[in-house]
Amino acid sequence: MAIQTTVGWSLITSGMVTLLLAYLPYPSVYWGIGLLILGLFIFVTRRLY
Repeated sequence: MAIQTTVGWSLITSGMVTLLLAYLPYPSVYWGIGLLILGLFIFVTRRLY
């Protein structure tokens, strides 16, 4: 059950990020790198607590 929820949230957020990157100013590479760093930060802090 947890795997299905994780896959669902992953697909929803990836779709939202794709739409977001299409409308944001500046090259999407910079936004992609920033979001990747943010995601890793959240993942690491969740694991610690």
